[in-house]
Amino acid sequence: MNFKIEHRDKASGARAGLIATDHGRIETPVFMPVGTQAAIKAVHITELRDDVKAEIMLGNTYHLYLRPGLQIIEKAGGLHRFNGWERPILTDSGGYQVFSLAENRKLRPEGAEFRSHIDGSKHFFSPEKVIDIQRIIGADIVMAFDECCPGDADYDYARRSLALTELWLERCIRQFRNTEPRYGYSQSLFPIVQGCVYPELRRQATINVAQTDADGYAIGGLAVGEPVETMYEMIETVNEILPDDKPRYLMGVGTPVNLLEAVERGVDMFDCIMPTRNGRNGQLFTGNGTINMRNRKWADDFSPIDSDGYSFVDTFYSKAYLHHLFKADEILALQIASVHNLAFYIRLMKDIRSHIILGDFVPWKNSLVPELNKRV
Repeated sequence: MNFKIEHRDKASGARAGLIATDHGRIETPVFMPVGTQAAIKAVHITELRDDVKAEIMLGNTYHLYLRPGLQIIEKAGGLHRFNGWERPILTDSGGYQVFSLAENRKLRPEGAEFRSHIDGSKHFFSPEKVIDIQRIIGADIVMAFDECCPGDADYDYARRSLALTELWLERCIRQFRNTEPRYGYSQSLFPIVQGCVYPELRRQATINVAQTDADGYAIGGLAVGEPVETMYEMIETVNEILPDDKPRYLMGVGTPVNLLEAVERGVDMFDCIMPTRNGRNGQLFTGNGTINMRNRKWADDFSPIDSDGYSFVDTFYSKAYLHHLFKADEILALQIASVHNLAFYIRLMKDIRSHIILGDFVPWKNSLVPELNKRV
């Protein structure tokens, strides 16, 4: 994997870059739709490619390991061939999912023991096993195994958690270097910076991962309950230390405004379930603010869903029609809303990139944020 910064914003840390992988190029900043189980909920692969115009998607190690299982994925020839997505894929290591199973997992230096959310069966993830699983899945970018520390953890817990993550990182790197890709194309390993909301721990973690000379770096453990301003502070702390010439990936974040603020602070890559999850619940992101399509006010509004050109569905569906679909519990409502929201996020990232190149990113961003914060 190669990364090249093509333009920099003179008034902030924002950058426009290009990631080259064996499955294609990715223009940054980039938003990556989340396909936890090898599928974007309510979105067909062709829609993801042709309408949303996504350049990369996510899969999840924990979920794919449990179902359909590694034997099926390997027999298919890797995840790209299994789900038909020919562009780059990134896999999360499963650390966040293990974190979310707090009632059903045990952490120790050897790894994490947990019970499946599907059938309660017991499983064990070591750093080595997580790398091996991601070799079988075959993503272009794979993540190191980590513990995602709760946002409200006290300092002692966060310190112990970081020590565990750093121990696991050493073993992930060793296993990654001692194994080979399975399907004839290269893979890249990203370490994850943890440290909760404590600047001292974040700096320690960042210094440690920066010494690995990885192809890119992820910032984890944010947007998990801490105040948004604290999240921005942690991003600034980390990006002051991370290598400037490598992509920076902020995991699991977030709202359109979060993305704008993080790009201003030097982040290049994002993912979040919000566009599709909120879409399935009737919430649309638009250039004029957030819309709840279930509200009665849209029942006889025949204007396009988003008049600012952010959606692929502008000329096809009105607010009144989509309101009707949600009220009638039609599956098509979930599909239209999910594709719309993903198209909105991808278009937003393209506009961010354009304004970085034009040199007016900060004033453009400052004028857009109040609009995006509106509830229409």
